[in-house]
Amino acid sequence: MRPFVGRTTELQRLEDLSKSGRACLVVIKGRRRIGKSRLAEEFGKRKTYLPFSGLAPVKGVTAQDQRDAFALQVSILFNLPPFTFTDWSDGFAHITKHLTEKPTVLLFDEISWMGSKDPTFVSKLKVWWDLVLQNHPAVVLILCGSISTWIDKNIINSTAFFGRVSLYLELLELSIPHCKELLHLQGFKGSDLDFFKILSVTGGVPWYLEQIQAHQSADENIRRLCFERDGLLVHEFDRIFNDLFSARGDIYKKIIQLLGEGMKDRAALQKAMAYPSSGMLSQHLKSLEICGFVSRHPDWSLKTGKTGKLTLYRLSDNYLRFYIHYIEPNLAKIEQGAFVEVPLSSLPGWEPMLGFQLENLLLKNRP
Repeated sequence: MRPFVGRTTELQRLEDLSKSGRACLVVIKGRRRIGKSRLAEEFGKRKTYLPFSGLAPVKGVTAQDQRDAFALQVSILFNLPPFTFTDWSDGFAHITKHLTEKPTVLLFDEISWMGSKDPTFVSKLKVWWDLVLQNHPAVVLILCGSISTWIDKNIINSTAFFGRVSLYLELLELSIPHCKELLHLQGFKGSDLDFFKILSVTGGVPWYLEQIQAHQSADENIRRLCFERDGLLVHEFDRIFNDLFSARGDIYKKIIQLLGEGMKDRAALQKAMAYPSSGMLSQHLKSLEICGFVSRHPDWSLKTGKTGKLTLYRLSDNYLRFYIHYIEPNLAKIEQGAFVEVPLSSLPGWEPMLGFQLENLLLKNRP
């Protein structure tokens, strides 16, 4: 199994919950690649662990495709012949048949993908929880996904699940010490400078750190991930916005690009985007904030030292900042293989850029 570091508080809260003697419903939120399903997997290590995941919402995926994928996962987990169902209640009933008195972790990963195409999904999940799972005191049902806004609307703030959720967890990036521990467990033995170069690009996102290869230097790893034609982080930006925001991805990309130029208030963003005064821009900013990509800060006066009434938005995700400033402007050259033999240190503005990236990393690790 891949190394697992940090999340001590989250794991302890889950363990305490599992000893309560009743069925528990848990919601885990956080940005893409932050380790939500990995946390559930670690929690389920010494329990019956039953993971299910929705299909990515690529063009053409239907509600029945989601149910078919779920049915396939059920048949594989319980060694059943292939089957299908046209109603989520039937799918949940198949799981019920295999529940025992042993401590069990049920994970519905990317639940927003799983249920967004079927308007009956949430209500049927609620009925299953109320009438069935509550009678299985050894069960912990974990719902998680990258589209935190869908979870907020349909689970956390929904009347259907009011009073039913036992625990909310919002996963943040790993701290600097935990990042160092994870890289060392993977065998990376670079200098402190190498370590901070890597974190300047990846931030504390576990999946990004897991792509670091121990036998390569920091510069070699960054080149492979960010400056080669098939580099994982070359295409990650588009995956984030296509998977998370689908048809509205272009609007969110534009907000990110504008915030990449510096902090802005909502009015300045609205003017720069020529966006109508509909209130939707505030919702888009809230979505990016919930996903962990953007942070908001009150303005303050140098003269008085007091906060003002204006709210400034800031692009706070290290990877997105690096992509906007250094990968995107060079995409054509990356496709041509122009950086294969070029030392990164010779690239224009390389050291100042790493300085700004490090500043952002330290701001996120203030404690």
